[in-house]
Amino acid sequence: MGLKISISDSIVQALRLPEQRIEQELRRELAIALYMQDILSFGKTRELAEMDKYEFGQLLSLRGVMQHYGLAELDDDFSYARS
Repeated sequence: MGLKISISDSIVQALRLPEQRIEQELRRELAIALYMQDILSFGKTRELAEMDKYEFGQLLSLRGVMQHYGLAELDDDFSYARS
């Protein structure tokens, strides 16, 4: 099951982004916001952002976001290491 979010045309047109980058940038911004609020783990937010661990970690660092590290992240690291 997926989720679609409807954004009005006037907002999409007001975004100062090339059309081909809009979805990618919105996914990244949503991922950062959800991570900052501890709503999603690092692994799930990087999945939402469609970035690998290193890229998403770099993005968080550039934004000044401290990385959380708990059991869920440790489990993600173990799963990643096994693959």
